[in-house]
Amino acid sequence: ATRDNLTLSHMIGSGVDVAKALLIRDKNNTEADSVQDEWADPKIVAKYVDQLPFEKGKITVKITDERSRIQLNALVDYPDGKNFNPVQQKLWKRFFALLLQQQEFETDALFSEPLKPDMIINPVKDWLDSGDNEAITGLSGAENDYYQSLDPPYGCRNGPFKHISELLRVKNIKPELFYSMAETGYGIADYITVYGMKPAGEDRHQFTYDGKININTAELPVIAALMPVGQEFAAEEIVAYREEKANDQYIHDLSNPGWYKEVPGVGDIEIDSGLITTTSDLFRVRCGAELNEAAMSATVVIKREKNEETGKWQCRVLNWTNN
Repeated sequence: ATRDNLTLSHMIGSGVDVAKALLIRDKNNTEADSVQDEWADPKIVAKYVDQLPFEKGKITVKITDERSRIQLNALVDYPDGKNFNPVQQKLWKRFFALLLQQQEFETDALFSEPLKPDMIINPVKDWLDSGDNEAITGLSGAENDYYQSLDPPYGCRNGPFKHISELLRVKNIKPELFYSMAETGYGIADYITVYGMKPAGEDRHQFTYDGKININTAELPVIAALMPVGQEFAAEEIVAYREEKANDQYIHDLSNPGWYKEVPGVGDIEIDSGLITTTSDLFRVRCGAELNEAAMSATVVIKREKNEETGKWQCRVLNWTNN
């Protein structure tokens, strides 16, 4: 068992190294990042993984773009960290309005009224903001006094989320809302990220989140939330357009963020330009390994960045979680 576990850990590490190599090669060859790239094709990734020199066992690797997700910490306007980012607030309202249409949840709020987007967004904002002022979000919010009244009590962070699972500590974020469940529809965990921090100006101690989503890789629920209210129907057309092929070759150029206007029936729709991009340097790698009767998996968040000394691209691990 000790031998197999040691081998499994090396298999996981090798799988992650394959992902890094694919992402670095992609950066050297293309400017935009999209579902058309090699790293996004499960068959191509599997082909490279199969070349790893392990005589026994099986390795699986899946790479997804972290920029395809909604930036959780961008809901508050940093570096000030006190007020809503209005563009992100509207995005969140559209996202949760669509989510709640498909699912039914109970809430601990007064009279157990149906859960509404503001009943999720406001507590998240209060958890994020640097103040402790309930006047901003009102009754549906939750500051430190609320969390201290729970059993057991705990404090409100009043700062950026460190991990996506921290959302489960926020008022009204129940497991059935957080996790994907087949019987209730999709959850939010796969569509939100805590990553995306960047310097705010020249002061290296200040930071912000631009909140931009890669329209080339975002999944259907996120694309639908990017659409203006009443235009959500266009999301399926946009997703299909990205993957359209002729003679087994992709036929559409996704390098310009405005490419979505080329989709039939979408030309009159306007997505806020402050919400979308076509590039990313943040990725999530899910790697699994099986050997004999044992199995191991890990989720690794990687950032592509240029080495200041060599000028070459490299991948740095931001988070490694063994599942």
